[in-house]
Amino acid sequence: MPYHRMTEAEARAFITSDPPHTGKLATVRADGRPHVAPVWYVVDEDGSIVFTTGEDTIKGKNLSRTEYAAMSIDDERPPFSFVVLEGLVEISEDIDDLRRWATAIGGRYMGADVAEAFGNRNAVPGELLVRLRPHKVTSAKDLAD
Repeated sequence: MPYHRMTEAEARAFITSDPPHTGKLATVRADGRPHVAPVWYVVDEDGSIVFTTGEDTIKGKNLSRTEYAAMSIDDERPPFSFVVLEGLVEISEDIDDLRRWATAIGGRYMGADVAEAFGNRNAVPGELLVRLRPHKVTSAKDLAD
């Protein structure tokens, strides 16, 4: 079945679309087994993918140990499309940054009326701000056309 790769602009439009898609974050456990978890995210101006997670979660521990991840973002509706991002991650525990980005994430997925409450709830000790800096992007659109 033929498909079409997305241009860089198309891929960015896809991962920033409204309504937003949920990312599926892939990390590697200490014993080498894969781990995949859904995450809400926003895209920063520099193209990095920003999300939060608890430092004691499986993904939080994996990210802290390997400093590397992949994320798949897909549209499950025909004609089906996806973007997969791979790269290094940077982790911060800065509460002000956590609040800023968690508020943006909450607004994107739940609406402006609850964004601040979501940001405050997630800007706490033990929460990590993660920035995935993609160095490899794979994409396809209109897979069923």
